[in-house]
Amino acid sequence: QVALLESGGGLVQTGESLRLSCVVSGGTFSKYAMAWFRQSPGKEREFVAAISHSDMRTLYGDSVEGRFTVSRDNAKNTVYLQMNSLEPEDTAVYLCAAAEKNIMLIVPTWWQYWGRGTQVTVSS
Repeated sequence: QVALLESGGGLVQTGESLRLSCVVSGGTFSKYAMAWFRQSPGKEREFVAAISHSDMRTLYGDSVEGRFTVSRDNAKNTVYLQMNSLEPEDTAVYLCAAAEKNIMLIVPTWWQYWGRGTQVTVSS
């Protein structure tokens, strides 16, 4: 059974940074493409970033391109999301997702496994 556990969320001020982590257990991490989504109350789940399992290709949502960086450490079964220049609009629950697939899509239904999320709050 695959389990994903996010950590690293918190309360920061505008312009500050946070690094989120997501540890995967119960599966072969090196076979999974990994992604980050976020969700705010009353809004649809929004794609943030993804990284492939093999050649480390990355994909970013338009609203975070240039500010956020996704990376992974296969030896630690962990994917990271470095978030810089945070804005109040980035406030959301950030969720980690995994898929044993070679293609990365930005739609939530593509992803097979999900964590429960970690709260990020950016104050103005």
